[in-house]
Amino acid sequence: MGSKSSWSEQENKRFEDALAVYDKKTPERWKNLAAAVGGGKTVVDVKCHYEKLVEDIQQIESGKVPLPNYKENLHT
Repeated sequence: MGSKSSWSEQENKRFEDALAVYDKKTPERWKNLAAAVGGGKTVVDVKCHYEKLVEDIQQIESGKVPLPNYKENLHT
């Protein structure tokens, strides 16, 4: 069974970097992504994390989640 723990900032960064390397056409993509993330993350963990990312993007693009106003936040 895979790790059910939350993802650290470093694991998320490695995940995002690996997504740029291992696209949908990459053989054994999920296995490669899990290996790149490390931290005991399994193929199942990586697939679930990816599905959550896709869901979040869809929510943002549909306008259901407002984007933060970074310019305002820089001066507070």
